[in-house]
Amino acid sequence: MQPMGAYGTWPSPIDATLAASHDGRPEYVGAVGDEVWWTEPRPAEEGRRALVRRRADGREESVLPAPWNVRSRVIEYGGVPWAGTGRPDGGPLVVFVHFPDQRLYVYEPDGPDAPRPLTPVSTTGGGLRWADPRIHLDRGEIWCVLEEFTGEKPTDVRRVVAAVPLDGSAAEDRAAVRELSDDRHRFVTGPRLSPDGRHAAWIAWDHPDMPWDGTVLMLGEVTESGPFAGIRPVVGGTDESVAQVEWAPDGSLLFVSDPGNWWELQRIRLDDLAPGVTPSTSLCPGRQEDFGGPLWKIGYQWFRPLENGLIAVIHGAGTTALGILDPSTGDVVDAAGPWTEWSATLAVLGTRVVGVGAGPRSGYEIVELDTVTGHARVIGAEHHDPVDPAYYPEPRSRTFTGPGGREIHAHVYPPHTPEGSAPDGELPPYVVWVHGGPTSRVPLVLDLEIAYFTSRGIGVAEVNYGGSTGYGREYRNRLRGQWGIVDVEDCAAVAQALATEGSADPARLAVRGGSAGGWTTAASLATTDVYACGTISYPILDLLGWATDETHDFESQYLESLIGPLAEVPERYHDRSPINQVDRISAPFLLLQGLDDVICPPAQCERFLERIAGRGIPHAYIAFEGEGHGFRRVDTLIRSLEAELSLYAQTFGFSRTDIPRLELEK
Repeated sequence: MQPMGAYGTWPSPIDATLAASHDGRPEYVGAVGDEVWWTEPRPAEEGRRALVRRRADGREESVLPAPWNVRSRVIEYGGVPWAGTGRPDGGPLVVFVHFPDQRLYVYEPDGPDAPRPLTPVSTTGGGLRWADPRIHLDRGEIWCVLEEFTGEKPTDVRRVVAAVPLDGSAAEDRAAVRELSDDRHRFVTGPRLSPDGRHAAWIAWDHPDMPWDGTVLMLGEVTESGPFAGIRPVVGGTDESVAQVEWAPDGSLLFVSDPGNWWELQRIRLDDLAPGVTPSTSLCPGRQEDFGGPLWKIGYQWFRPLENGLIAVIHGAGTTALGILDPSTGDVVDAAGPWTEWSATLAVLGTRVVGVGAGPRSGYEIVELDTVTGHARVIGAEHHDPVDPAYYPEPRSRTFTGPGGREIHAHVYPPHTPEGSAPDGELPPYVVWVHGGPTSRVPLVLDLEIAYFTSRGIGVAEVNYGGSTGYGREYRNRLRGQWGIVDVEDCAAVAQALATEGSADPARLAVRGGSAGGWTTAASLATTDVYACGTISYPILDLLGWATDETHDFESQYLESLIGPLAEVPERYHDRSPINQVDRISAPFLLLQGLDDVICPPAQCERFLERIAGRGIPHAYIAFEGEGHGFRRVDTLIRSLEAELSLYAQTFGFSRTDIPRLELEK
């Protein structure tokens, strides 16, 4: 093979338009009769989420035309936004949350009528919001989470388990919504009704805990017309995270929690409950892997019980698999296939299990596992190679050594092209990608944004730094009180290791990230000299501002664990904030921000740029109207990718004439 040109200059069929058009993934699978339904992104339709059904004959079709947008804003990150069931006459019935007004609607897709609202509009603060619905036709109600703003501040909010009448009587009357739980907890998930209809179970937690720190499994007795009676906690606390609860067909409670280092699947039988005693049984003891994850969205599902007593599970350490657990033996049999990552959503249709899986050579797709034959197949949102897959990166999962000898997990994507060999006498530039959260992780899956860079001769290293999930509670607790230190050190250690071993050019290293990853990127530019430039997207830049009513309620006390109690260590909030370290930043950077972002508001970027002004640091700021936290529109994604590539071209010293030049100001 002939040597290629300089790294960064390689031609590639994976342009920004192609990468942007494949952004996002299908979510929230469910069974409606004998059909499988889910939501999926529409970047070209102003980033809306479409509700899609797969008919019994295999045809896929959108249930609702544009501009219907099936997406909830509960806790801002949302949650399950729809539920469906079969009507007595055989047709489907669906309820869903429409993003612009956050009302709950009911719709009969095969009928003549348009969707009609079931819930009212409130003009107080963020209004009324709904998530994680379950339809109970026999009761004429939808049980779900109600988030209700009581004032204008983002923290003026309450959340309860609620019942919404299906007859539409609450569409103009808030009083017609029946509250099923009380106000004892700040956060709740949707309720799960026991097979005998006598009990309901849900998860709750309070500030300052995040749901991966400590939650409780709540139990209540169902009444005919009032709230649940006898509400009491069953398991969990401030040092145990219950991530999901469901009822087994035999009436026992199944739940995932982490009394030890890993999220384990456990069972409780109600007959065994006694005051002060919660006798639970682990169904998969001794396995060094997670059967759950962080509850960033209300209604995530890592397991689903089957009628025959088996349990479909998503499990793993670093990567995940879809398997079938036999609770009588603790054995798990995994689905065979190319998928190395499964989203936290599952549906069951008899002996079939449906999930959303992806792998290093394929994007997220709807996969059905036949538990009788063990055969898995793609049934929806099927991945199709938009270009020759020879241009895809060839990643390697690696473990690096950080300060003090600690392990750091990462996925490394070297530059790759089928058109020729690497140039002689040159080391490639590399970009360290920092994931958001920070209590999250990056999976090993095909991402055309990564391929956009690797196919042009720029390597990518995605780092699951200390604090990431998927490696046990001890690993994710490394970040407690250490945000801005451990994450920065771990990313730098990976970058420096790649340079030391001769895989990357030490003079051409960059760092990029969004949200919490944007924080780490900015902190890295301020506190290390590892990187030549950085791309900072919708970041946290001012900890004190973020901790004092400048973000949404869900994360408003997140920093109490990540940094420390504000009342006790206020100096940390000042000293670690990139906005107070601009005098230490010398590398060029690109700053990207959505103007509708209520999680990391643009005011933080604006204050940061005021302090940067006049310091001679080459930088660019691009703000996008109509974008919130995380970009969804195709034009935004295209401009962001091309601007980022231009930054690297100018900083690393290569030429690209096929993209607009990013104007850097000083």
